[in-house]
Amino acid sequence: MAKFVFELEVLLEQRRREERDRMKAVAQIERERVEIEHAALRLAAAMRDEREVLRQELAQHTGVHLGRVRMQANASLHGIRKTHELALQGAATITRLDAARAELLKATTRRRAVELLRERRLEAWLAEERAKEAREDDELVTARFGRPNDRDGVLT
Repeated sequence: MAKFVFELEVLLEQRRREERDRMKAVAQIERERVEIEHAALRLAAAMRDEREVLRQELAQHTGVHLGRVRMQANASLHGIRKTHELALQGAATITRLDAARAELLKATTRRRAVELLRERRLEAWLAEERAKEAREDDELVTARFGRPNDRDGVLT
């Protein structure tokens, strides 16, 4: 049996590589997004813990060190500024992630189009091969029964 050869196999491989590259880009940006999210969560937890410590000190009605309160207030302001920075970084990352996902979708669509073309050509080739085999079988049967010494398909 003959072997199917898809003349656009090189293009199909190129499209697959392009799609893999786009997947890697999406994964990298997604990792950045997750890192930013975790940094924001850690910062929020640290700020919450620091406020809780200060609240407990104030609730005990013991002597409060004003220098510590001022340091905690400055740390809180720094934390708020850092939270805003992380929010901006997160928004920029999400924008980049959306763009990368759109590029991945385009690459997947281009690859799938070539794959569908390959599948259609393979089906057509298989149908042609089956028809060719059927014609060959018909010719063999016709040749066998067309012999002069042949009676009812039995050779004498």
